[in-house]
Amino acid sequence: MSRKISRALLATTALAASVIMAPSANAASYNLQGWATQCGGTTGGGSATPVTVSTTSAFVSAVGSSSTSVIRVSGTISLSSMTKVASNKTIIGVGSGATITGHGLNVSNASNVIIRNLNFTNWADDAINVQYSTRVWIDHNSLRNGYDGAIDIKRASDCVTVSWNKISSHDKTMLLGHSDDNGSEDRGKLRVTYHNNWFDGTNQRHPRVRFGNPVHVYNNYYGGVTSYGVASTEEAGVLVEGNYFENTRDPFHRGEGSSDPANLVARNNHFVNSGSGDQGGSVKSIPYGYTLDSASSVKSIVQGGAGVGKVG
Repeated sequence: MSRKISRALLATTALAASVIMAPSANAASYNLQGWATQCGGTTGGGSATPVTVSTTSAFVSAVGSSSTSVIRVSGTISLSSMTKVASNKTIIGVGSGATITGHGLNVSNASNVIIRNLNFTNWADDAINVQYSTRVWIDHNSLRNGYDGAIDIKRASDCVTVSWNKISSHDKTMLLGHSDDNGSEDRGKLRVTYHNNWFDGTNQRHPRVRFGNPVHVYNNYYGGVTSYGVASTEEAGVLVEGNYFENTRDPFHRGEGSSDPANLVARNNHFVNSGSGDQGGSVKSIPYGYTLDSASSVKSIVQGGAGVGKVG
């Protein structure tokens, strides 16, 4: 039977979320959870009649339209530049083969966007860039072998969930906050949930956080991460809980490069041939309820559920 984490434990970590600790491996859900449920919630294109696109021109036109849309992507879309995604969009791949290559998606000055079930490969800038945007859900994508960020969130973006993605053969995975000098825009924003993602031999930024507080990193599988897992810097507050770290020498720490160390609270994580991490400080309260799987079961849950082909 599930149990509630005690209020006393939450108080000791300066957190007051409603958390259900699940003892079995079947508590994980593909439903929207985390920060993208806040700020009014994220529905994307909602119940709009889906349109299927299979050419680059049709894709670019559909995702940039001002209308509320559900866009189903079939086959490979080769982009020649970062492509603007407008508000109120659901972009979802058909089956397991829908692919975006060449360049990525730019969710800029937008709100209420869902991106699911897409392969991203060989991007020349970022695969998914989110800036000046709110209520964004990035879910069940597979990303590999690109140039810069796989999923970067910056410039006062807020209320974002990044879930069930698989990232492999890549260096700079997930940046949250692009500059130490952007606090005037970013303070009080950059609140993001990262859960049930699979970091498969990637190098760094899982995520690298500036200013966002609270940022919630839970039930992710870190497999053979080569540089570091999570970094909290520049006034950030990051809760790292219920994750599975395997063959990851540096699972989490405070400070990175020239960025000042910030707050990081770690609890209930599972370590296999990995370091113990560096933590300190306190993190603001998590405002939403969520189901937390036992960390020791996370590897099998995430390997079975992350990436394309599970939804859509």
